[in-house]
Amino acid sequence: MESTQTNNSTISSIRENRIQKLNDLTDKGINPYPYSYDKNISAAELQKKYADLPAGEETSDSYNVAGRIMAIRNTGMFIDLMDPSGKIQIFSHKENLDPDKLAIVKMLDVGDIVGFSGDVRRTPRGELSIKARDVKLLSKSLLPLPEKFHGLTDVEIRYRQRYVDMIMNPEVRDTFRKRSLIIQKIREYLCNQGFLEVETPMLHAQAGGASARPFETYHNALDMHMVLRIAPELHLKRLLVGGVSEKLFEMNRNFRNEGIDTRHNPEFTMIELYQAYVDYNDMMVLLENLVSTVAQEVLGTMVIEYQGQKIDLTPPWDRKTMLGAIKEFTGIDFNEYLTVDEAAAQAKKLGIEVEENDSWGKILDKIFEERVEPKLVQPTHILDYPRDISPLAKVHRDNPRLTERFETRINGWEISNAFSELTDPIDQRNRFEAQAREKAMGDEEACGIDEDFICALEHGMPPAGGMGIGIDRLVMLLTDSPSIRDVIAFPTMRPRA
Repeated sequence: MESTQTNNSTISSIRENRIQKLNDLTDKGINPYPYSYDKNISAAELQKKYADLPAGEETSDSYNVAGRIMAIRNTGMFIDLMDPSGKIQIFSHKENLDPDKLAIVKMLDVGDIVGFSGDVRRTPRGELSIKARDVKLLSKSLLPLPEKFHGLTDVEIRYRQRYVDMIMNPEVRDTFRKRSLIIQKIREYLCNQGFLEVETPMLHAQAGGASARPFETYHNALDMHMVLRIAPELHLKRLLVGGVSEKLFEMNRNFRNEGIDTRHNPEFTMIELYQAYVDYNDMMVLLENLVSTVAQEVLGTMVIEYQGQKIDLTPPWDRKTMLGAIKEFTGIDFNEYLTVDEAAAQAKKLGIEVEENDSWGKILDKIFEERVEPKLVQPTHILDYPRDISPLAKVHRDNPRLTERFETRINGWEISNAFSELTDPIDQRNRFEAQAREKAMGDEEACGIDEDFICALEHGMPPAGGMGIGIDRLVMLLTDSPSIRDVIAFPTMRPRA
């Protein structure tokens, strides 16, 4: 506690000192928060353009640079200026700066955003620099940055104050640039394949399209309860019914009222796509080609390393049926245990807890998650999920207890979920009714009956394959990030007292 109080006292003292500088600058007629600045080159562009400039050489090439001060040496003679592209050194000396400009330099602090004008030179020690002839304060920083040599290491503070995390840790900035590039390349790939990007509502009258507990809200003007979207599936299928395109996708934000851990955040990003006249086999090929292409274009390789483990994304990926994978890793063939009681008995032998209302499919899903999923490190499609846990997938053409659904696992994580989409409105109603019964028995993740969606199916939906891909987890893999909070700029956090 004493250490925290001392630290807070130090920060308060620094802030008061900087506010005094702020007032002194204002008294001199200097606006510490001006409206604009004519920056005409970045640090990286300078470093590239003058890469061959010899040590000790000076030029008459003048530029305006701007960025955040990260270090001040020799009472301001040498300043490290950082912009999003990199660092450039500023040389500020009385031979080049008027006394009033030099006085401004003396009042600068680490963290200030400043613009400098001057000529390019390389110091005798080989540091590319701007020999400043003019200086303009662009934003006075009132709070200090973390101490340089220790940086920002408190994980809680890093996630709560992501802006400081990005200032201090270049690898964090790089992660979010890669995230942006990954999303861009996904869009490019799908658009090049003829997919149309669309948008669907985030406020729904009822939850649907996934098994998840929703966030609830209330619309005052309409006097109705609403939920935040848990998945865009049912609206995207409506668009497929409407014929807006035979190939469509949405890069979407979803909200699920569930726990938080290294792989789950209540607000997350996924991409969901649908293609008419194909089935789940085509979705497997599409996923493999999409992910491997994005990896190659962003990272330059299809063989990535995640937390010390090499993962090969080169197609084709392994395929296992769910029942086959369970048999492989537990030795139990659930084709021989087809009743709920038989399945529950086998689960209990494995030490897996079973709830009273669990169906045959739910029991298998629990066994799979505990005994199989963690072992699937290399990309693996798990095929043919039980019908009772797949309310939106077509019945398997060879086994009515199963559906044509697959989930893809990489590093033991679910990366995608895909179906041969259910297009039979009568079957869909029966599935919804089964879900509604489970909801009535207390399953908060079960969905109800969406009458309008059934109405859409009764107008006719073409056979289709559909797929959702978790963007955050994919970015985790491609950036070697250990937690989902490392790839979400502003993750959900519990408020501090």
